[in-house]
Amino acid sequence: MSRVVPPAPVVAPAPQARPGAEPGGADPGTGAAQDPEPKGAPQADLPPVAVLLEHAVAAIGGQSREGQLRMAEAVAGCLDAPGDTLLVQAGTGTGKSLAYLVPAARRAVVDDEPVVIATATLALQRQLVEKDLPVVAEALAEDLGRQLRFAVLKGRSNYICMDRLLRGSPDPEEEALFQAPTTRLGRQAKRLRAWAQTTSTGDRDDLDEAVDGRVWAGLSVSSRECPGATNCQFGDECFAEAARARARDADLVVTNHALLAIHVVGEVPVLPDHGAVVVDEAHELVDRMTNALTVELSGSIVDRAIGRARRFLTPEVLDPLRDASGYLDEVLAELADGRLRTLPDELVVVLTALRDAGHAALGSLRGTSGDAAEASADRTTARAAVTGVHEVAAALLQLGDGSVAWVSRRPGGPGVLHLAPISVHGLLEERLFGARPVALTSATLQIGGSFDGLAASLGCPPGWVGLDVGSPFDHGRQGVLYCAATLPRPGRDGVSEEALEQLADLIDAAGGRTLALFSSWRSVERAEEVLGRRFADRADRPIIVARRGDAVAGLVRQFADEPRASLLGTLSLWQGVDVPGPSCTCVVIDRIPFPRPDDPVVSARSERIDAAGGSGFASVSVPRAALMLAQGAGRLIRSPEDRGVVAVLDARLATTGYGAQLRRTLPPLWWTTDLDTVTSALRRLDATLSD
Repeated sequence: MSRVVPPAPVVAPAPQARPGAEPGGADPGTGAAQDPEPKGAPQADLPPVAVLLEHAVAAIGGQSREGQLRMAEAVAGCLDAPGDTLLVQAGTGTGKSLAYLVPAARRAVVDDEPVVIATATLALQRQLVEKDLPVVAEALAEDLGRQLRFAVLKGRSNYICMDRLLRGSPDPEEEALFQAPTTRLGRQAKRLRAWAQTTSTGDRDDLDEAVDGRVWAGLSVSSRECPGATNCQFGDECFAEAARARARDADLVVTNHALLAIHVVGEVPVLPDHGAVVVDEAHELVDRMTNALTVELSGSIVDRAIGRARRFLTPEVLDPLRDASGYLDEVLAELADGRLRTLPDELVVVLTALRDAGHAALGSLRGTSGDAAEASADRTTARAAVTGVHEVAAALLQLGDGSVAWVSRRPGGPGVLHLAPISVHGLLEERLFGARPVALTSATLQIGGSFDGLAASLGCPPGWVGLDVGSPFDHGRQGVLYCAATLPRPGRDGVSEEALEQLADLIDAAGGRTLALFSSWRSVERAEEVLGRRFADRADRPIIVARRGDAVAGLVRQFADEPRASLLGTLSLWQGVDVPGPSCTCVVIDRIPFPRPDDPVVSARSERIDAAGGSGFASVSVPRAALMLAQGAGRLIRSPEDRGVVAVLDARLATTGYGAQLRRTLPPLWWTTDLDTVTSALRRLDATLSD
């Protein structure tokens, strides 16, 4: 049986400043607190979590929050109980990062065993390592009896490979990128190699600019391709090994959902031994894990494997791989994009050829005792690439009820085959939960006021506990939730002209200050066109438009720095945008963000539920839309002083039965369907902010 803990009033102790509670710094090269003390013996006699939280809050100059204390004590209780599972919904402003970092730090020191913190986004990882953890480590050093150690750990392919950097890629075509500095990819490759010579971390996320995946692949390896530090002549200089060494010595290991997924399902552990797991942004765990377990196969992937293996294989072994690669591209060119419920005969033929040719190549790629270090490393890389082709082809040939396959392609590009698990809850139930305590948290975990749906999708075991600690903000007084109930139902062609005209009215009434969230790039482009005409002569209504590939951080800074600007964008802006104050008083959402009905994984999950007598729409599409809608609406109220409107330009929020369930998932803003009321409120707010 699961149980949900209802809200209950708790009086938090007042924070008290004390010596040694000033914020500390972080060493950007290691991701650990400065001058850490060696880990000592386990210490069971430590102050309770409420006292530790008080000291951490004082160190950041904050104030005690009722919900934060409730959450911290609940997380502490979970981490103290082997096998416990806790779901905590903590609204914006709760201070949930400290509410789990403090009990996690205490648990790690008491047990002398690391606690893993897994997040979905790079932004949160950076916040934890560069902002929150240095403060916690400094503030709690006296209480814990030593300095807290922490580190970031990502998958091996996220780090520069020294062997690739100093020797080059074993694939001549891949290496050619670095020899052609006049092309776009060549210029990127040249800049990447220069950065790799100076970086102290080798971490892709520390790059100041985006880099094409093909270029990054030339200087990185997967865990399967790596021969291991002891078999590599540059093992002592390896960035990935250095990150792992720091993680092994850390109390708190900050990682991402993808690496947690790989650790959970893999035969070889990729995370250090740990006693507990905390998952932040847990509403994304299912999708992130599904993505991490999705594999691909295409002609270019086969060609890359051939490029890495050709020096070790005879023509008799290579030629079948080359033939199958060309045939695969031909077959995929004839297939339409979308889900493959069964494999066409011609695809079965080419996959069988790839499987068998890959098997033969692997037999020829076994290492020899006479291999030099360089040859051994290249042979390992080649074997890994061919193994990937062989295993994915074999898995596709065994396509069954538990997986889904589909074809995709970029405009004008070759087709790519994908294979993904339909569900991950069984894997999570078996491999993540039960063996150790797991605490999962997010600002949005309840769907329609219940944890049950998300708990089921995550595979939470019987006995899980759900806790909603609320938010310190008074949403009903600070904001309005408006639904444009008279607009026509959204269609497949994107946002309607009527909706865009109403968006323009809202922007005008708010004096700009609007974050407009769209479900497609087509809708962004149409909005830019309509708003460009409407405000062509209004310098006081600037429009910022997110383009494909734009860095979100720069757009958000520009939006925050121009209080009368409006920012238009798609899914990258629905989560993680934090702009308190007068720059964002109106958040407009073009439509309920249902997943695309032709999404292969969504359709497969829905069909499975329909076949069992349930409703795939109610069980899959509505919950996903609810969580995404709540994340978008959460961009409005970011501080106790914020005021404004969330406007949803989709009448279904007001006129359908599932609309009521969606509203129960949103922050408890004051509800209306009257446009005049909303525009009048925005004009009054604009006048106040302009004084």
